[in-house]
Amino acid sequence: MDLEPDFRAFVTERSGALFRSAYLLTGDRHTAEDLVQTALTKTAAKFRSLNDPSALEGYVRRVMYNEQVSSWRRRRQMTEVAFGHLPDQIAEGHADTADLRLVMRGALARLTPKQRAMLVLRYFEDLSEAEIARVLGMRIGTVRSQIYRSLERLRKVAPELSAVRELR
Repeated sequence: MDLEPDFRAFVTERSGALFRSAYLLTGDRHTAEDLVQTALTKTAAKFRSLNDPSALEGYVRRVMYNEQVSSWRRRRQMTEVAFGHLPDQIAEGHADTADLRLVMRGALARLTPKQRAMLVLRYFEDLSEAEIARVLGMRIGTVRSQIYRSLERLRKVAPELSAVRELR
């Protein structure tokens, strides 16, 4: 299949950002790579029929989110992965940002995939509750309650994040 130059340029330019979002959604590097590849493959098949080429990234992200939701629905049985002991406090100094990222990654991994997606879409992707509801095919009230429950769970599994302003 000969991809159009615009689509090739998009893939080259935005793959990194798409991968970061996919990683936050899945919590696993290999699954994230598969998710991005699936989304780009599906988008490539529809590329010529897209009405607005400027909305390409939004289309790819929506495919990613829908694929991830579909995978959760296929896997009815969720399992949690236990991680080692996390520090009680984040160390001060030049490594604070790295420590916070590690703590956040561990905390997100202890959430269910649905909870992780709610927080990623709301706080990383900065989507509104209405946009999340539209992307995931849910009612706004369901999205609000899921975000609330996800934040509560995040606070319980990682109390050391209480110093982060957005989690209060």
